Amino acid sequence: MNAPSDPARKVDPRAGKLIPPSGLVDLPKLITAYYAERPDPSVATQRIAFGTSGHRGSSFERTFNESHILAVSQAVCDYRVHKGIDGPLFIGIDTHALSYPAYVSALEVLAANGVEVQVAEGDEYTPTPAISHAILTYNKGRTTALADGIVITPSHNPPDSGGFKYNATNGGPADTDVTKWIEQRANVLLEGGLNEVKRMPFERAVRASTTHRHDFVSAFVADLANVIDMDILRDSKIRMGVNPLGGAGVHYWGPIAERYKLDLTITSDEVDPTFRFMTADWDGKIRMDPSSPYAMRSLVELKDKFDIAFACDTDHDRHGIVAPSAGLMPPNHYLAVAIYYLFSHRPQWRKEAAVGKTLVSSSMIDRVTHKLGRTLYEVPVGFKWFAPGLADGSLGFGGEESAGASFLRRDGTVWSTDKCGISAALLSAEMTARVGRDPAQIYQELANEFGAPAADRIDAPATPAQKKKLGALSPDQVRSSELAGEKITSVLTTAPANNASIGGLKVVTEHAWFAARPSGTEDIYKIYAESFNGPEHLQRVIAEAQTLVDAALGS
Repeated sequence: MNAPSDPARKVDPRAGKLIPPSGLVDLPKLITAYYAERPDPSVATQRIAFGTSGHRGSSFERTFNESHILAVSQAVCDYRVHKGIDGPLFIGIDTHALSYPAYVSALEVLAANGVEVQVAEGDEYTPTPAISHAILTYNKGRTTALADGIVITPSHNPPDSGGFKYNATNGGPADTDVTKWIEQRANVLLEGGLNEVKRMPFERAVRASTTHRHDFVSAFVADLANVIDMDILRDSKIRMGVNPLGGAGVHYWGPIAERYKLDLTITSDEVDPTFRFMTADWDGKIRMDPSSPYAMRSLVELKDKFDIAFACDTDHDRHGIVAPSAGLMPPNHYLAVAIYYLFSHRPQWRKEAAVGKTLVSSSMIDRVTHKLGRTLYEVPVGFKWFAPGLADGSLGFGGEESAGASFLRRDGTVWSTDKCGISAALLSAEMTARVGRDPAQIYQELANEFGAPAADRIDAPATPAQKKKLGALSPDQVRSSELAGEKITSVLTTAPANNASIGGLKVVTEHAWFAARPSGTEDIYKIYAESFNGPEHLQRVIAEAQTLVDAALGS
């Protein structure tokens, strides 16, 4: 499920190629727009909106400007007061051009509100999992004065993007009720012309008595051995390659290799906010997506030089695995392999620890989970649903089809309650070293046992009214009893694990399924589909899914 296969969205001829200088983002204009452009809160698209991964946008479109960050930072401060959260706030940024300006704006507000802020030493870039790790480490054994965090990142989105995410005291992405509170308060502040926003100049904020420096790198790297078997990586002398894709973990991989004496080659340590070193994604845009074969072309071309290679996206919460036997693995393939390996090689994990997946992830995971004798925990899209289970150890693993995952420490206690691309990447090396086969070869063994599912995702046009209708569908609005020649066994609008709304629809048969969800940013809906009966059956599923959804939307 990498590039959408909608015929109206053909693969761009620039895909997999470097973008010429004339096509790169204009950084001076981008930064100027951040400070100069003022969003109009009466325009829906220019308001603050928290999706599954925080507020995102671009200063060019007046969707991510200084006003947004001042308002949302004040809203976070107000939320902390509202909930009595008075421990330190850990803040991190990635390498996108808008991240540092947003950090400056946020710190000006946080310091003026008297928040004890922990910022990286030397203004180092900080991966999302390092923020989660810092929150969890600080809060361990505490019941009061708990820490929380902010990650300033638009994840793998294009270079003109900005993003702002709030992580709760459990270390994971804040739940919907929290983000809704912050979103509503921030928009009130925006509508009020920011008159209620407290702020001090950055030169004072960075030197305030409440602003402290934290060594995220050393703390995170030193603890990795409690998650990954570093001894086998060292003793096996397995050859590893990593491309940080110019992201926030760029200065983490060197210390990892040095501390654990690993044969780990960093294939590129370049950081450039235009991301000119990235080959374009399927649509001709630069996107630091480690699950895209177009964006990952430079690392895939090096696959035969290593026993295993991997990359992470810009904030290092997603992973991409390049196996010598097959090249870049589809995210769903690696999730299934990681689950199979972990639950077979972590004897200290609780016997009742469950397997977490989002409902648009592969049914191969269901089959592997059944083989392992574990419970499947299927939730809506959004990693926040896994955070409580990872925190208390009731979930051994949580993963989503967009190449995000996290899992427990080797002793069965919590490591990160947010996605951790670094540990997921290193796990591919651990299993290669221990099993003697790369992850793609292990997946092939699973496919030989359970069948090889064909999967795809398409985008279909939808008006805002239709998108709203799709998000509110009920199962009885699906009139059909069959899908692609098979009896429909279930129609879901809520997730099996927690009965939370999935914001769309999932239809399941014995050998196939599809899920339809409205896009949060475009006038489209997305159809995810999978079939264990081959590619031709998959196309039937997709065609009938679109007809079925269109009929439901028109009813």
